[in-house]
Amino acid sequence: MATQGKKYVAAAAKVDAVRFHTPVEAVDLVKQTSYAKFDATVDVAVRLGVDPRHADQVVRGTVILPHGTGKTVRVLVVAQGDKAKDAEAAGADFVGLEYLAKLKDGWLECDVIVATPDVMGQLGALGRVLGPRGLMPNPKAGTVTMDVARAVKEIKAGKIEFRVDKTGNVHAPIGKVSFSGEQLAANLEAFMETIVKAKPSAAKGTYVRSATVSATMGPGIKLDTAVYR
Repeated sequence: MATQGKKYVAAAAKVDAVRFHTPVEAVDLVKQTSYAKFDATVDVAVRLGVDPRHADQVVRGTVILPHGTGKTVRVLVVAQGDKAKDAEAAGADFVGLEYLAKLKDGWLECDVIVATPDVMGQLGALGRVLGPRGLMPNPKAGTVTMDVARAVKEIKAGKIEFRVDKTGNVHAPIGKVSFSGEQLAANLEAFMETIVKAKPSAAKGTYVRSATVSATMGPGIKLDTAVYR
């Protein structure tokens, strides 16, 4: 742990703790301060001026990152007939109603589940298993749909879902350290713009209160949020 501590201190020393950065500056600093031996994930954390305890202030949605997340996403489509064939053709990793029984038995080797509306009654019974893991399909996220082919293609292309947590924060991956600065900045901009568009009409005062970008284990870089208010 001592070595890791020294690496973090050395990385943090490169960051001006009181300065706010543009997206381009922020992602460049993230790349410079990442010291993990693997291709670290770059995350953004945004603190919002909302009270998630009120339904009309819950912020959630999806965004297709222009350059994806750098992660291979395993997609399960629970559908039958022609819709199952569409899903297979679109590149879904797992397809079929038989996965309902597998999920019930604890199978969770997928990252996203897409389902057609007609099977949601059966999936709903698995809420206790899927809900806490963020796997339950949802119409607002585009994962309950008859157009399963489009859903699969968008997810594979870099579509991510976000939702404000109970403390008013939203966290999301925006790529890998191996991405170019331009790719990370474009993904960050796309995410922040989507967050702004998702502002609830019931939100009062400053909406985007702060935002921090960081790599896995790396120091946080403060983002200049003035343009997003």
